[in-house]
Amino acid sequence: MEYKHKTVLLNETVENVLVQDGKKYVDATFGGGGHSSLILNSAKNIELFVFDKDLVAIENGKEKFKDYDNIIFINDDFSNIKKDILNQNVDKVDGIIADFGVSSYQLDTAYRGFSYMQDAPLDMRMDRKNTLSAYEVINNYSEDELYKIIKDYGEEKRAKYIARTIIERRSISPIKNTFELVDIIMAAVPARYREQGKHSARKTFQAIRIEVNQELKSIKTFINDAFELLSTGGRLSVITFHSLEDRIVKNAFKDFSTGCTCPPDFPVCVCGKKERGKLITKKPILPSAEEIEENSRAKSAKLRVIEKL
Repeated sequence: MEYKHKTVLLNETVENVLVQDGKKYVDATFGGGGHSSLILNSAKNIELFVFDKDLVAIENGKEKFKDYDNIIFINDDFSNIKKDILNQNVDKVDGIIADFGVSSYQLDTAYRGFSYMQDAPLDMRMDRKNTLSAYEVINNYSEDELYKIIKDYGEEKRAKYIARTIIERRSISPIKNTFELVDIIMAAVPARYREQGKHSARKTFQAIRIEVNQELKSIKTFINDAFELLSTGGRLSVITFHSLEDRIVKNAFKDFSTGCTCPPDFPVCVCGKKERGKLITKKPILPSAEEIEENSRAKSAKLRVIEKL
């Protein structure tokens, strides 16, 4: 099956990890291989380790890059980056990139159940080996659990009513398909509460997807372990697509690049905290108007970069 995906902020992401001959790099979210392709063609004699927990992406990548002997495929969640890289007998790498967006392939492949625009079984698993699916979340979580997920992960103002309506509908029969869930959400979000030009189901679908794939937990683990894996002067280049992801990355980068936190009236530092990183992007890099016009899914992307000291 062909894996189609329009890579966001392609040049900006790769340029900022300063790919050099003979160095080691990681593409933590391989997807369709856009970033990886540019890395491989930016320098000589490099080693590239690529991660994707979606086996379809890995299988397509192996076919796409079958003529390359310097790319190592790892079918795992990027939160396991430290363990998996150490298992390759590598203790430090020179650059890491990650793109936290859901791939166009996953969104556009109806049977995966990610999209509220196509009817499909409620699934949303990036890793098909996982037992937790959107069906389990929607049909088995309590009203309070659903409310919290939709409110926190979707930042949905009507979370209480959506959760309650889900409970009412599933008491009649299980909710099996994406369009059933869309109908429930629309019933819980009257016209006067709907955002003009934006689908009322998008925030709830985002929330359920995040819960199914434990995305925010994975991101927190990844950011810390990826930074630890960097060699001195190595860079971590990360693309986020919504405020929850961006907040995690922004706060982690701030912590890495902040030194002494003692009150200013202390004569000497007693906390012992030292800067471990240097912010390369004081403000995130955003897609150009031209890129957004070519790929509407790029419009919410933000790129942040940090260098290890």
